[in-house]
Amino acid sequence: MIEKINETEIIENWDRRDIFSVRILALYKAYGLKYPFAVFYIQKIDGNITALIGKLDGDYTISANENADTEEIAHFLLVAGYSSVLCDSSLYLFPKYDEGIIMKSSRKIEYTLGDCTVDEYPKLMDLYNFIDYNSQDFKAWYVDISHRIRHGTAKAYTLNKDGIVVSSGILSSIIDGYSILSAVRTENEYRNCGFGSSLVSYICGDVNGIIYLMRDEGMNESFYNRLGFSDIGKWRMYK
Repeated sequence: MIEKINETEIIENWDRRDIFSVRILALYKAYGLKYPFAVFYIQKIDGNITALIGKLDGDYTISANENADTEEIAHFLLVAGYSSVLCDSSLYLFPKYDEGIIMKSSRKIEYTLGDCTVDEYPKLMDLYNFIDYNSQDFKAWYVDISHRIRHGTAKAYTLNKDGIVVSSGILSSIIDGYSILSAVRTENEYRNCGFGSSLVSYICGDVNGIIYLMRDEGMNESFYNRLGFSDIGKWRMYK
């Protein structure tokens, strides 16, 4: 049975800390149970919680264990309607999907900034323009990321050289010693100069615990390997 969460202790008792749980729990910490656009569900089988589901607008994230009822989850999503569903690649829901690699690190790598500086509170409009989101509406992105930053579940960074942003990164979810790194980008003319490596190393050293990231298959593996990340599985996105 899949049911909407209305009590705080239910979600806080979920003890998995995979990348999907971290996304859901950080979303919960930022928004709680009082907003209609941020909703949380559990699947129960024989009285045991088998899946945790978080929804922000039409985007779902699912963390499920080996006992989850996949058919029930797929039916629930079809009835509810969705824009996207992010989950582990072991969770087969629908025929069409994209996949990529999950990486993980708890290592701290030394870095040098040289004549660059890190801005831990960049202007979000500048960051949005630098990252160059293709289909993401600025207003929706700004409202969400600024809300998360204010509630300590996200943090944004830029690396600046001579007053110019050359590299970026965002910890888009932060909860209980776990973080998710995203939006890592270096301006084309500054690539292969160590700027991206310096900023990612700085970010990893700025937080304690485990850092996850999702990358496209065949992309940036050696870059993140050098920075202490290793492949641990695959993510799957249904749209």
